[in-house]
Amino acid sequence: MTDPRPILFFDSGVGGLSVLGPTRALLPNAPFVYAADSAGFPYGTKGEREIAVRVPALLGRLAERYRPRLIVIACNTASTIALTDVRAALDLPIVGTVPAIRPAAGISVTRTIGVLGTEATVRQPYVDDLAARFAADCTVLRHGSAELVQLAEAKLHGHVTDPARYADILQGLFGQPGGDRIDTIVNACTHFPLVVDELTAAALPGVRFIDGSAGIARRVVALTAGQDWPEHPGTGRAVFTRLDPEADALAPALSRFGLDMIEAL
Repeated sequence: MTDPRPILFFDSGVGGLSVLGPTRALLPNAPFVYAADSAGFPYGTKGEREIAVRVPALLGRLAERYRPRLIVIACNTASTIALTDVRAALDLPIVGTVPAIRPAAGISVTRTIGVLGTEATVRQPYVDDLAARFAADCTVLRHGSAELVQLAEAKLHGHVTDPARYADILQGLFGQPGGDRIDTIVNACTHFPLVVDELTAAALPGVRFIDGSAGIARRVVALTAGQDWPEHPGTGRAVFTRLDPEADALAPALSRFGLDMIEAL
């Protein structure tokens, strides 16, 4: 007997696709549900209390409907604010997404790291703790950008974006005191790897971008080791808390990630 329970990915928008992709590559027969809180998008400009209440409630509804074997909160903002509450509320494995400061510190030569996220993520004590634990000998500079989230969403919708906008956003890191020494930037929002080519082209020469998607994929594989999967490549569905023309326009991009069914929560 095979186990039909899916792995559920959750984000405010399409950013979590950057985490779904590497996981699907390692578990091609796994069924996936990708849930986007389009009615609450974006999270990065919201207050902590609103996110702390909204995310556990939504994941409770999603868990009841889809009965997943595991949930990935593929959103740095939601993870840094609500991960503990979600784990307390749901009796199944929950994988969070946190800024990849530890691996960034491991590869930085100049010992100066940039953390690029949403406003809500970069101000969290969780980020302070990661920097203190894993990058104590580094200068860690932070910048929050809501615009970069919108640029990633626009790209997935098939729109052309202005390269100058990426350079302006990165100036929020490079323009800080000591910013010219940054050699590694943590993409601390799952939307940002979707525009990593544009960011790389706009960055100072030699700067590397890093995110935690590969590590999350390996964690999902470890947590599901020994479990049964369907015999054929897994099905994928995208679920939106508000299904509107904007969500429908994402169908071609979603299909590239194996999400061929779209529905409303």
